[in-house]
Amino acid sequence: MKYLLLKHYRGGPAPAVDFGSMDQWTPEEVDAHVQFMRDFAARLEETGEFVETQALAPEGTFVRYDGEGRPPVTDGPFAETKDLIAGWYVIDVESWDRAVELAAELSAAPGAGGKPVHEWLEVRPFYGESPTVTE
Repeated sequence: MKYLLLKHYRGGPAPAVDFGSMDQWTPEEVDAHVQFMRDFAARLEETGEFVETQALAPEGTFVRYDGEGRPPVTDGPFAETKDLIAGWYVIDVESWDRAVELAAELSAAPGAGGKPVHEWLEVRPFYGESPTVTE
């Protein structure tokens, strides 16, 4: 089964630790956080559970169809994405339990002061996915 692990830096249940925003961290703290995520992805590649990961820039806009040649564009509100979702991992694992186990591990990425951020991650199965068959 494929699952999406959404990284929420703001939002979700109350944070276990107030790790502030990354723009307040030292460059070394940011580097350690990013390296943890790279190492996490490398471990998943070794086990065959990695599909992809992406980080999102804070910039963005809403666009919708409003008739021929008139797409309205607005800078918000972005309550569900721009202000909350920092990026994601797509994983391909054998069970829901494994997806939850990996999300919990990723939640321990270091933050300010090198302490685990204990961030909330949203775990969502891909719609219509059937279990992965291995031979």
